[in-house]
Amino acid sequence: MAVTQAYRFALDPRPDQVEAFLSHCGGRRFAFNHMLALVKANLSQRDAERSYGLAETDLTMVPDWSAYGLRKLWNRRKAAAAPWWRENSKEAYASGCADLAAALRNWTESRNGRRAGRPVAFPRFKSRRSRLSCGFTTGIIRIEPDRRHVTLPKLGSIRTHESTRKLARHLDRGTGRILSATLSLGRGGRWFVSFTCEIERADKPLKRPAAVVGVDLGIKNLAVLSTGESVPNPRSLEEARQQLRRSSRRLARRRAPDPKAGIPGSGRWERARRDLNRLHAKVANRRADAMHKLTTRLASTFGTIVVEDLHAAGMLKNRRLARHIADASFGEVRRQLAYKTAWRGGNLVVADRWLPSSKTCSGCGAVKAKLRLSERTYRCGHCGLVVDRDLNAARNLANLIAGFDLELPGEEKTARQKPRKTSPAGSGIAAGRPPDREANADTARRRLDFRVL
Repeated sequence: MAVTQAYRFALDPRPDQVEAFLSHCGGRRFAFNHMLALVKANLSQRDAERSYGLAETDLTMVPDWSAYGLRKLWNRRKAAAAPWWRENSKEAYASGCADLAAALRNWTESRNGRRAGRPVAFPRFKSRRSRLSCGFTTGIIRIEPDRRHVTLPKLGSIRTHESTRKLARHLDRGTGRILSATLSLGRGGRWFVSFTCEIERADKPLKRPAAVVGVDLGIKNLAVLSTGESVPNPRSLEEARQQLRRSSRRLARRRAPDPKAGIPGSGRWERARRDLNRLHAKVANRRADAMHKLTTRLASTFGTIVVEDLHAAGMLKNRRLARHIADASFGEVRRQLAYKTAWRGGNLVVADRWLPSSKTCSGCGAVKAKLRLSERTYRCGHCGLVVDRDLNAARNLANLIAGFDLELPGEEKTARQKPRKTSPAGSGIAAGRPPDREANADTARRRLDFRVL
């Protein structure tokens, strides 16, 4: 199975190589800003001509906003705009043009209603404080035979902090091909190189290909499985809050730089800033480690995984839980499950956002009208079931697809179910009807609709 996969390796560059890295990233930023200024000038010129009463056909022609068009225009202007352009690889400027083309495309599609999600604003100029990165798509991009060096165009051979054997083995066997490379500066102050590759994966068979598991994400526990297992939340941010406070106060007491006055920051301020960034990077790495371990284990064990379509952006508006919800990274778990199940031939089913998984009894199917967030134990008034709230929700997610034959393995699917009306007493069963688990299950199956995304 051929997939597009990325490999990221930490680097140990020499001081002169770090200067070359900064120069390439600065060249990318310069090309982005220069071409953006041309695009804005063209749009302003067209607006002015419209105000003069000119017809649309008589307006100044719009330049080609594609990556190829912007790069072609940059090549005609680079000698006058950037006489130093030969100091860096041409790929540095090409990546800036490609980034601008993608930003303009997103803005145009959002403006025309062809892009889902929040409206995308018009691209803005990149400042010196923007994230440092640079892409390479052509030239010499390879892994050295010693597996401790990588080679990039114009930059030459760079030592890696870790072994590159995971990618080198695919390249030696002929099951991998490098498509592009991206050089970036991490938050902790370390440089990384990411290789986007086409890999022929040969994963081991699923341990339980016919098994279905419901995954309920939460704050106290990172995930509760319908099998009864609870995965504890590492709470990386909460564990490091005291150190973050202390490091932030230390940074605030130092002399910060003043760009307007041209006053640089003190050496003590720079060291405090690096310490704070390293601490944030440590928190992010601990969180990512827990996410990858959980999602890899689920994707390699179960044939079908059912998760909820959580509205994380709306949940973050709760000022008392926003920090804990952000630290749990619900969206990241779903994103990783999506591509890992596709790699291993499993199915990822996303339950409808309005499915009352927490209010529904996993024993008899009765639905409560109200269930406070503080009620951590679910108590059914009909069958007398007493179970943990999160475990009950996970079981309901697993029961969603009972009796369905899932096709198209590796595709993400959405399970939609219309919410059932509750009785005035809040039982979830119509007045005069006894709770019937089989009837409720049949009704739920008839209302389910699987849609391949």
